[in-house]
Amino acid sequence: MSILQNHIQALVFCAQSPISIEEIQRCLQESLGIEEVLVSDVLEAVESINEQLNSTGFAFQIYAIGGGYQFLSKPEYQDTVSLYLKQKSKKRLSASALETLAIIAYKQPITRSGMEQIRGVGCDYAVQRLLEKELIEIKGKAETIGRPVLYGTSQKFMDYFGINHIKDLPQLKDFATEENIIGEVAD
Repeated sequence: MSILQNHIQALVFCAQSPISIEEIQRCLQESLGIEEVLVSDVLEAVESINEQLNSTGFAFQIYAIGGGYQFLSKPEYQDTVSLYLKQKSKKRLSASALETLAIIAYKQPITRSGMEQIRGVGCDYAVQRLLEKELIEIKGKAETIGRPVLYGTSQKFMDYFGINHIKDLPQLKDFATEENIIGEVAD
């Protein structure tokens, strides 16, 4: 394994969140004293690392996620990891918090009153829990009377749900099947 691959492995391993190619380039240039590290070199090194991890049977590899790279367990170990995380996480989100999170994800940036208008009930506690868990964050203030706070999803939300962009969220059409369509005349 090359020195470049070893350093990239170390960076991806120690990063607490997905590390971008730009961050990898800057670190490598400074630590190795290289004038320029090409994006193609980083991508080739990541691919080589993954080939080695696959050939030796490791349970993890480097995945492109959240705008960067991160070590994650392979899909075939999802059940085991999920069970561990479920046991570790004693406090799960309530149904109201999940509803509020879905509203924020699909309608962001959105004010608390906008969430409450959609849900029909208060969202204070749910919003507070989501902020504590760092799944949402304050995105600014609306340009309306009173300048209410705007909420949106955080990078931790993206990492947790394994998506790179908000546009990767499932759409209603992804769930609709022909037998679930209401209002159409049957043949």
